[in-house]
Amino acid sequence: MDGRIRNLIDQTIKSLRRRGVDYADVRWVKQLEEEIIVQNLQVQHISHSTSEGISIRVLHRGAWGHAASSRLDGPGLAHTAEQALEMAKAVALSCQEKVALEPVEPARARYATPLEVDPFQVELQKKLDYLLWTTQVLKDHPNIKTATACLEFYRTNKLFCSTEGSLIEQEITESGGMLEATAILNNEVQRRSYPTANSSSLTQGGYESVKGLDFVGQASRVRKEAVSLLRAKECPAEISTVILMPDQLILQLHESCGHPVELDRALGMELSFAGGSFLTPELLGSFRYGSKWVNITADATAPSGCGTFGYDDEGVPAQRVPIIRDGLFVGYLSSRETAQRIRRTSSGAMRADGWNSMPIVRMTNVNLEPGDGTLEGMIRETKRGILMATNKSWSIDDRRLNFQFGTEIAWEIRQGRIGQVLKNPMYTGITPEFWGSCTGVAGKGQWQLFGVPNCAKGEPVQIMHVGHGAAPARFERVQVGRKR
Repeated sequence: MDGRIRNLIDQTIKSLRRRGVDYADVRWVKQLEEEIIVQNLQVQHISHSTSEGISIRVLHRGAWGHAASSRLDGPGLAHTAEQALEMAKAVALSCQEKVALEPVEPARARYATPLEVDPFQVELQKKLDYLLWTTQVLKDHPNIKTATACLEFYRTNKLFCSTEGSLIEQEITESGGMLEATAILNNEVQRRSYPTANSSSLTQGGYESVKGLDFVGQASRVRKEAVSLLRAKECPAEISTVILMPDQLILQLHESCGHPVELDRALGMELSFAGGSFLTPELLGSFRYGSKWVNITADATAPSGCGTFGYDDEGVPAQRVPIIRDGLFVGYLSSRETAQRIRRTSSGAMRADGWNSMPIVRMTNVNLEPGDGTLEGMIRETKRGILMATNKSWSIDDRRLNFQFGTEIAWEIRQGRIGQVLKNPMYTGITPEFWGSCTGVAGKGQWQLFGVPNCAKGEPVQIMHVGHGAAPARFERVQVGRKR
């Protein structure tokens, strides 16, 4: 980064230290984004944007103050620091509970995403040709009315400095995309997506990640499945065995485990937008969240994960944190402040979505650990059930207990074999009962890690990139279909 900015940040930290603050940090962030969308063999959208600024947090007399600015000269930083300090002083006058931070060893370090091909150096025409080819294959049926493919690339550069002595540089690069086919016949409308629905799936890596998605190779399967749904049988309403594919399980993980284990929500400190959590601190270490097959880890060190980094936005190193072990609730996603409240150490989950946001507790890579089964074996062992894939819709209450999920496609399982396609599949449940009904998880060979770029939390809302990994898993006695 620019040495001039580093010197200005160093001066700002020294100035705040002289002012007698309890703690302060300065975070410089520069973000580069590129998005390309092709629909029905026509270019719909191309964007390339850059954002850069400074975020300053000050802890004074046990109260937080925060200010941010895109003005990066000396007077600009001084003014922003003064704003943050004055806010902390004002908050301290009425603060009922003083903030205490769990101690952390100051770090002087650098982290960068391993890359083979820099996506921002790949020619635009090459990216367009790939998407045009993909949509040509995707559109090759009269019932496919909309064929869409997109690519997205992100680069985030950060410099974090604190009054404790940390100086951490990070460069994170993410690449990915998605394709979607919408099929129509008379009044029936169905869609199929890849590799996930509702947003692009990202990988921390370079343009080689896009090659690994194999859009052109997957497009014909997506097209055929979208068309097959038009004449498919409706998903029955019954109590059934359900096997979920990884592209659905990741949203189940996100909504019914990832958000409930954010410690700020469990403590009632962050209740806006999506509510609180049923996993309150008195349950830690004793609550039965799921069956013995359920092991969930928050892993900020996972290679290629969108929730992977070197250090979080308060200088805590990335970690693998057990959340659920053999079905038992054992850990939280936490910050230095929230961890101190329950006498634990920070899990390193404090992140902001940009330079103008204050960091809050966010998911990293919340993963269902692989088991020792196989998808084929679970199907063979199932006399009557339903295999579901790719999220289509979801709803969950503000404590993350009662939920309903719909998927794009399902298949009957009869006497250990895959049967006909089912349309409009859905299932409902209560979080601990649902995870308690898990009777198998496939192994490492069928485990996949997905990047989710649209996790919303906070007010004003922050949109964070997180990751989820899963292998196919089986659940017994699940309510599927629409109850009559």
